[in-house]
Amino acid sequence: MLAMDYNKKYERHLPVCLECGDKIRYGRSDKKFCSDSCRTKNYNDKMKRSRVFRRRIMSGLMRNYAILENLIKDDVDAVDLIELSSLGFIPALMTSCRKWGKHEECRCFDIRYIMTATRIYSISKIENFD
Repeated sequence: MLAMDYNKKYERHLPVCLECGDKIRYGRSDKKFCSDSCRTKNYNDKMKRSRVFRRRIMSGLMRNYAILENLIKDDVDAVDLIELSSLGFIPALMTSCRKWGKHEECRCFDIRYIMTATRIYSISKIENFD
């Protein structure tokens, strides 16, 4: 018969707070933060990164929109991407894009344009944008 070792000590592996790194000595075994302040700080930091990313994207979209709107006001129908890039236009930022023949029809809010590898042309404002 096997003897049971009742004197064996069982150690509980304490989880570590994701925010400050302190050991969590009480609470559920799957607890992630040592206090409410650590939990709140972690959440706020995560949301701040998300807000900064969204703000950067919206800023780029608004810059693209202003450039395209100025081209429409100046009756410019086509322009090279290199020239647009020098004005601060970012070709990868658009609100929608679809394949149209061999080209891509892109939109930046209510402005539609056709983009090739080197040029943007047929720049126009969508009148009945619903």
